[in-house]
Amino acid sequence: MSRPFGVAIIGCGVIGPLHAEAYASLPEARLVGFSDPHLERAQGLQARFGGVAEEDYRALLRRDDVDVVSLCTPSGSHADLVVEAARAGKHVLCEKPLDISLARVDRAIAACREDGVTLGVVFQHRFDPASQQVHELVRTGRLGRLFLGNAVVQWYRTQEYYDAGGWRGTYAMDGGGALINQSIHTIDLLRWMMGPPRRVYGRTLTASHAIEAEDVGLAIVEFESGALGTIQGTTSAYPGLSTRLEFFGTGGTAVIEDDRLERVDLQDEQAAEEAAGSHSGAWEARDPAGVGTSDPAAVGWAAHRAQIADFLDALQTARPPLVGGQEARDALELVLAVYASAREGRPMDVPILPS
Repeated sequence: MSRPFGVAIIGCGVIGPLHAEAYASLPEARLVGFSDPHLERAQGLQARFGGVAEEDYRALLRRDDVDVVSLCTPSGSHADLVVEAARAGKHVLCEKPLDISLARVDRAIAACREDGVTLGVVFQHRFDPASQQVHELVRTGRLGRLFLGNAVVQWYRTQEYYDAGGWRGTYAMDGGGALINQSIHTIDLLRWMMGPPRRVYGRTLTASHAIEAEDVGLAIVEFESGALGTIQGTTSAYPGLSTRLEFFGTGGTAVIEDDRLERVDLQDEQAAEEAAGSHSGAWEARDPAGVGTSDPAAVGWAAHRAQIADFLDALQTARPPLVGGQEARDALELVLAVYASAREGRPMDVPILPS
């Protein structure tokens, strides 16, 4: 495409402005318009970035100068909006999760395939330098055979956070609580590194919030490779601690904490020196509050920018984006398997049925 991609952002609450910042920093994109049921939110972004503000998102889908739609709406609305955008011939970049059930996700993926548009789903932490470096260690075998992976999200959200939106922590629109909303990024990275799961045993608890769903979730995961993993996710850890990923292999250990490569210890000294060199200065250290441990709005947009740049390049070069519908489905399936295990009080085999 000779001109920048025209972009519309649907949903201008917490995450929509972050998308706008990221798109505005890229010469390949031009912000055309914003939509939100609370029109003043869309008008706020219009004032900052130009374009038009609409209360009805369909007005943006009808525009010929909109090529890409970014969906930043409540989770349970995603699939329907993806289908509408695909039918309108728009490429779609959807915030995580792609929706709250596998059946809905499958419908969204099918609509994009049938209408010949590209679907990307925001799992921006795959683009963190730390995640990229550890994935390269796994891919090249320098960590050896992975036998254990741990994903820990110890965050805090106030009751006001859940009350404000009206949909957070509900089964109908959030699909669950701390696991499907706050922890799914880290769960996605666990699965990306460790490979497909084959069995999950999960437990959930609502400990400190007046919500339908869990604010504490735990799981033991058995992977197809034979490796084991654990998941711990909570929004009740006052005042909001850290996010941590640990990977242990026969060739060494890698740890990511709050999006930074905390340590790499490799039995192969040359590989260890290379990893240390590639890590040095790659990702600026920052306060844990900047990764959303206690404030969902306190998230930087550098990783979003990297993912959006990949998505636009995929459109330009007619290749799949790094994170598409299938990758999003994989992460959701693991979360839903934990929920199913917790409900039934028994281990749950994966894959699970879409229903």
